[in-house]
Amino acid sequence: MVPRPPYRPPTLAYRVFRGDDVLRLGILTRAQLRTSAWVRVRQNVYADSRLYKGHALACRAAVVALPSGAAIAGPSAAFLLGVGHAAGPASDVHVYPPLGARLGHHAGIRTHHARLDVGDLCAGVSVTMTSPLRTAWDLGRWMPPIESVPIIDGLLGIGRASASDLRRYAYDRIGERGARRAITAIDLADARAQSPPESVIRVRLVMAGIPKPVPQLPITVAGGLTLHPDLAWEEYRVALEYDGAWHASHEQLHRDRKRLNLLVGAGWIVLHVTSQRLRTDMTGIVAEVRAALTSRGWRPRSG
Repeated sequence: MVPRPPYRPPTLAYRVFRGDDVLRLGILTRAQLRTSAWVRVRQNVYADSRLYKGHALACRAAVVALPSGAAIAGPSAAFLLGVGHAAGPASDVHVYPPLGARLGHHAGIRTHHARLDVGDLCAGVSVTMTSPLRTAWDLGRWMPPIESVPIIDGLLGIGRASASDLRRYAYDRIGERGARRAITAIDLADARAQSPPESVIRVRLVMAGIPKPVPQLPITVAGGLTLHPDLAWEEYRVALEYDGAWHASHEQLHRDRKRLNLLVGAGWIVLHVTSQRLRTDMTGIVAEVRAALTSRGWRPRSG
């Protein structure tokens, strides 16, 4: 005999809601709230169990738990705007509560306080969040560049904001708390970045005094083929490739070596950085890049 599915009223289908609200209104009984139709996301907040248990659900639950008018912000807003690596299922949800609201402690929620302009907010699916420009600004203020720039790169890369609009927004806010760090991050950001590790390498090199490289620079090699190394210093004909885990396959190794030969044949020095070295030997990577650039005529600025 096939068991009957748990009771799920249409008004709550794919919804996130407060448990005490549906009990008070008689939409569900306590016994029905405990069935497999629902999952408890946080204290007194439940969701349709068919919803994916990721950061988007955590954001919706946070908004339901907080007073009306809360806005998702920072890395959480970047995630909802389409930058998938900005936050994970277990990440804290960043929010701006309504101005003047008194909040107790909410596990898994990080609150920030500021007066937001109307243009600083935009509507998402079931939530209000900060706009792409405000999100990038907050990322730059709240996080060190090594963490914020890869996310800002993502916002620029998917077209959520333009570099010129972002710089204008930032420089209009010089004097605000955290402005210097935010402007540093925004000036480092680049829409051409293809992955967070590449962004991290770029930021760490620049912060170590290396000239800012160009991501995905088009380089024409033998046969008219155009290649796009991960990072390149065109003036010095030095390129750097990041070899993530996916480069370990036989086919990818074959393609990588062909690219390397073509670039070397066109007069380029090509350096490689593995994921392991990025984690453990950034000092060595900086030294190698510095040596390659110096061999091609670059000289560090004095002081």
